[in-house]
Amino acid sequence: MRIATFNVENLFTRYLFARGVDTDNAVQHGFSADDLRFRLQDPAAKQITAQAMQACQADVFALQEVEDLDTLKKFRDQYLGGREVWPHAIVIDGNDPRRIDVGVLSRFPIVHVRSWQHLWSPRDNAPRFNRDCLEVDVFEPGMGTVTLFINHFKSMRAPNRTTGPGRGLTRDRRIGQSNAVKAVVRERFGDAVNDAAFVVLGDLNDHLEDSAEGRSGIRDLVEWDAVDNVVNRLAEADRWTHHFQGYKRDNLPPGYRQLDFILPSRKLAALNPAVPIIERRGLPKRSDRFGGERFDGVGKHRPKASDHCPVIWDIKRVE
Repeated sequence: MRIATFNVENLFTRYLFARGVDTDNAVQHGFSADDLRFRLQDPAAKQITAQAMQACQADVFALQEVEDLDTLKKFRDQYLGGREVWPHAIVIDGNDPRRIDVGVLSRFPIVHVRSWQHLWSPRDNAPRFNRDCLEVDVFEPGMGTVTLFINHFKSMRAPNRTTGPGRGLTRDRRIGQSNAVKAVVRERFGDAVNDAAFVVLGDLNDHLEDSAEGRSGIRDLVEWDAVDNVVNRLAEADRWTHHFQGYKRDNLPPGYRQLDFILPSRKLAALNPAVPIIERRGLPKRSDRFGGERFDGVGKHRPKASDHCPVIWDIKRVE
């Protein structure tokens, strides 16, 4: 089972009113599906996103920034060969007001799904997870079941109407999310957590290195003794998954960092020595630390597959 995590960056559909519809009245008083036509946003970029996914040759994708299940199915059918190739898909609407959700696209059956979006943070008076921690069991007939916990943590951008380094201002949210993921895994497996076949993965929106803009908010999860950060099997210079241009308002400098993680259980990590692969050919050409060829159509800034790279890892044994 080859798994991959990929923040596909704004995999959206947006509605267009059909001709002859009174759009002001429709927005104010509602409209029917017959009044609308839906299309994927930025089709040039989505073509490159599809190239990146096809190059991964993954069996299971944990995806971030998907609008909804209909959008994922439309993208699958239009660019990835349809349900004959990817018969199993799940997206559950989460907590993000921009409607960026997490989901799964799988060649193998999805046999269990549980959302954890209901968890609450009394300190923040807000949902614990900005999106969700989506718990999904994928069954591969010749191997067994692997449980995925798919995440997309709070970003390092400063909240509205605040000043100062965004990473530091948002750190506590990611610490809370890291500890909540650990609690979710323990809720599922209890005392058997050390013998379980699971993977925590996704866009954790932070990196492990402390810096002038703040300390890491994900260390409690990434360095948890129940999981293994398998990207550490790569040389240190090759571990980055995201090129950030910088953001002056939040005092965030540019850099190449690992924001995307695959954290298998210690059991799975010990059974599966494969070195992860980071697919960078969909990055914009401004990301000059990667000197290889790009996919057809990639530009200096856009179009591009995403601002994140897919991270891929092979599981051959669960027992």
